[in-house]
Amino acid sequence: MRFSVADHHFMAQALRLAERGLWTTRPNPRVGCVIVRDGEVVGEGAHLRAGEPHAEVHALAMAGERARGATAYVTLEPCSHHGRTPPCAEALLEAGIGRVVAAMPDPNPQVAGRGLARLQAAGVETAVGLLAAEAEALNPGFVQRMRIGRPFVRCKLAASLDGRTALASGESKWITAADARRDVHRLRARSCAIVTGSGTVQADDPALTVRDIKLPAQWPGQPLRVVLDSQLRTAPAAAVVQGEGEVLILHAAADASPRAAALTAAGARVERIAAAADGLDLAAVLERLAALEINEVLVEAGPTLAGAFVQAGLVDELVIYLAPHLMGHDGSPLLRLPGIVSMKQRLPLRILDVRMVGTDLRVRARLEK
Repeated sequence: MRFSVADHHFMAQALRLAERGLWTTRPNPRVGCVIVRDGEVVGEGAHLRAGEPHAEVHALAMAGERARGATAYVTLEPCSHHGRTPPCAEALLEAGIGRVVAAMPDPNPQVAGRGLARLQAAGVETAVGLLAAEAEALNPGFVQRMRIGRPFVRCKLAASLDGRTALASGESKWITAADARRDVHRLRARSCAIVTGSGTVQADDPALTVRDIKLPAQWPGQPLRVVLDSQLRTAPAAAVVQGEGEVLILHAAADASPRAAALTAAGARVERIAAAADGLDLAAVLERLAALEINEVLVEAGPTLAGAFVQAGLVDELVIYLAPHLMGHDGSPLLRLPGIVSMKQRLPLRILDVRMVGTDLRVRARLEK
C-alpha cells in the first residue's frame, strides 16, 4: 500500500494526539484520530481515559456534518465490539466517513481485523500500515499483552558512574539528583503497575507513588504497587501498604494466614502465587498482572530481583540513570547476574536513547533476544 505525503502528515498529527493519553488511558491503548476533508482537518480527538469516548468519537463530534465523505486517520484500527463504549467502526459508518487509514491493526482478539472488515463490507475504503512502528511504540504494553499474554516490563536502575546502587552500609539516598528523580515519577505515571521486592521494602521503606510532577485532570490515580514477598515478611505499617492507591502482595508462603490477615486489614490485597527455586516464579507474576489488565510494568527493585528479571529474559527495556560520582568497589552492584563466566555469555543490549536529565545521564536500552 502506497501512502501520500499528506497521508503521512495527517497520521503523524494523529500520533501526536494519541500521546495526550500517555498517562491516562490504562488499561486501554493510547489512540488519536484526525478527520480530513478536502485537505483540511475538520475533526480531531484522542482517547484520554477508559470508559470515556474513544478518539474517533471526539473527532466525529468536532467534524459534525463535515465528516461525510472525509478521511479518518486513526492510530489503531477502529474497534468493532461493545466494551465500555460502543464500537467506533459503527460510529464512522453512521457519520458517512469515506476512507479510513489505520496505522496498525488492533491486536485485541475481540477486534483483530474485524473493525476494518466491517468498514470494507459497508463500502468504506480502508488502508492499514502507515507509521505502524510509531503507533506500536505508543502502546508497547497493550500490544504485548494482547499478543503474548504478558505486560511490557521496564526496569529502572540508578547508579553511580562506577555502577554502584548503594554504599556498603546500604545507604542509597540519593544517588541521582532531583531532575532524574522527577523523570522516574513520569515513568511511574505512565505505568499500570510498579513492582518491587520485599528486600527493598524492608531496606528503604519506599512509597512507590507518583508525586512531585504535574498530572493531567484525566489521570486515573496511582498505579498498582506490587510487592514480591515470597515469605510474606512485609509489615502492615510499611509505606507501600499505607500509601495512596492499591497494593498487591504476592507470596508463596505455605502458612501465611495471620500475616495475610494483618496485611489485608491494613488495606493490601494478598495472593499466593507459584514459587521458583530462589523466590517467586516471575513469569507467573507477569501472567497474573496481565490477567489484571496491566499493560506496562515498572520494576524498581534491588540488584538481586532486577537481575532475576533480566536473567529470566522478562525485561523489555532498561532505563538506567548514571550519576556523576564514584561510590567505590564495596558498594552494591547495578545488577546481580549469576552464571556469566565467559564473554560468550554476555547479554547484548541495543541502546535506544542516551540523554542528560539535569546533571545525570539516562540510558534507555533493550535486551537483544
